[in-house]
Amino acid sequence: MKIFCIGRNYAAHAAELGNDRPTEPMVFMKPPTAILPNNKPFYYPDYSQNIHFETELVVKIAKNGRHVQPEFALDYVGAIGLGLDLTARDLQDKLKANGHPWEIAKGFDNSAPLGTDFFPPQDFDDLNDITFRLEKNGQQVQHGQSHLMLFPLTELICYISQFFRLQKGDLVFTGTPAGVGPIQRGDELVGFLQTKLGEQEMFRTRVR
Repeated sequence: MKIFCIGRNYAAHAAELGNDRPTEPMVFMKPPTAILPNNKPFYYPDYSQNIHFETELVVKIAKNGRHVQPEFALDYVGAIGLGLDLTARDLQDKLKANGHPWEIAKGFDNSAPLGTDFFPPQDFDDLNDITFRLEKNGQQVQHGQSHLMLFPLTELICYISQFFRLQKGDLVFTGTPAGVGPIQRGDELVGFLQTKLGEQEMFRTRVR
């Protein structure tokens, strides 16, 4: 399983961090050991003092393919879920300042809490207009709508498949909306996803 992540895919998020708006998808990867499943707690590591939450729609790839064409891209969407791209912001800022890759700031162990439920495409009215949100300690801190993505699902699948063979079960974290912020020990993060059946709780993660 490969975990693809898209950076700066919402204009408002790029702006809040003072980053330029990208002209093509910004792709990075997390290792499988980043996944934190089944609502397990996240234990704050000692190598960072400033870890941020970033809530993202997650696409589970349905089948193998390369060089996917736009008219077939949605055939590769097997299911939609919700996850967190936890980011060691202090490490990332240092790495960026030195022109170094971001891996240790993005791909560290348990940096991708992921809900156990995924919903098939037919459970959504429009894959390009999905609503999701995050609560921290009972207060809403992020609210996203996928129609605000700079690069929609079809474009992401086509772009990634130019460079990497997509395989069934791969995950694509599609980027976070504005509102990211720090977590502290004791925080509870709860993610929600809107489907045809109503709003679904997707994950509940306690920070320890």
